[in-house]
Amino acid sequence: MPTAEITRKGTLVSNFQNLTARIAGACARAGRNPAEVRLLAVTKYAADEDVKILIEAGLLKTAGENKVQDARAKWAGGALAPLRRGVELHFIGHLQTNKAKAAVEVFDWIDSVDSFKIAAEINRHAAAAGKTMPVMIQVKLNSAAAQSGVAPEQAGELLAQLRGLKNLDPRGYMGIAPAGGSPETLRAAFLAAKKIFDRDFPGPGNYLSLGMSGDFEQAVEAGSSLPRIGGSLFA
Repeated sequence: MPTAEITRKGTLVSNFQNLTARIAGACARAGRNPAEVRLLAVTKYAADEDVKILIEAGLLKTAGENKVQDARAKWAGGALAPLRRGVELHFIGHLQTNKAKAAVEVFDWIDSVDSFKIAAEINRHAAAAGKTMPVMIQVKLNSAAAQSGVAPEQAGELLAQLRGLKNLDPRGYMGIAPAGGSPETLRAAFLAAKKIFDRDFPGPGNYLSLGMSGDFEQAVEAGSSLPRIGGSLFA
């Protein structure tokens, strides 16, 4: 292996270990078991070679992409296709109805359901493919007009509708915190999501996906079990 590749591998492994240590620290502060938290590696901007290094090192097991066509090109027919079996792939972007069929084909999970309309499309295509799709509902935690998601007070109603669709398996909530929010604002947003998560998903095997590179420690302290981290991992 060339020196540059060895150096890059060392950097990526160190980044991963540092992030998992910070997650463990956040769990310790909150009295949680670090085993309850999985790091979802956001690979949308990462170089394929970087992703391969972490997969082959046995570290990257859960990944997220936010564009269906890019993910198909990368994971189904591109450089990462030979490693696809070992990775649980999550769709974490805003899903349009005309991309639902491809999303069902490419991804293992869809984490960003924000309406019954898109849920019904996912269900229809999952049924045609003979599969049951694990999904999460995206809860809107900020007031940005461009931000997708259902209001927290409407999440339970949407969840009840999703549970009536045979080929969907609702497994939790996902949310994006207010950009640039103060620690108090972030904590309030994360705890609001945790409250409805505890109400609606009391059993094991479900996920609360909160936190990104800039705020994942606060999210984990508040109860996130699937933080989404890209920039800090692939720096």
